[in-house]
Amino acid sequence: MLYVDTSVLVALCTNEAKTAEVLKWYAACTVELASAAWCVTEFASALGIKQRTGQLTKSQAQTAWVQFERICANDLQLLPVETMSFHKAALMTMDAAAGLRAGDALHLACAIETNAQGIVTLDTVLAKNAKRFKLKSVAI
Repeated sequence: MLYVDTSVLVALCTNEAKTAEVLKWYAACTVELASAAWCVTEFASALGIKQRTGQLTKSQAQTAWVQFERICANDLQLLPVETMSFHKAALMTMDAAAGLRAGDALHLACAIETNAQGIVTLDTVLAKNAKRFKLKSVAI
């Protein structure tokens, strides 16, 4: 199982710099995909930010949301976030040298705790920290 970070899901459902590469990866992917249920909130937040900054219209955001829900229903296992994942993520964020934000640390903690084969992310800081925790970072 590969753990998918929200950055990949946003690029999959909206037009971003890496969208073409993400679409190609997704179309060729044959491995089971999973992400923490937290990605639902984070994805919705990304859509809200994109609307507020003029990157998406309300209609485009709604279309992206429907596409995201379809992916969650068909191709992405949503994993519960355990209490210990929050604690592990908190410890990760306290390491200033790691540079992890709370949401990324939570994704990393969840990926580690689910024994994912690797993490798929477009975030370079998250990818660097995944390697630090002996978790393979899947490049797109």
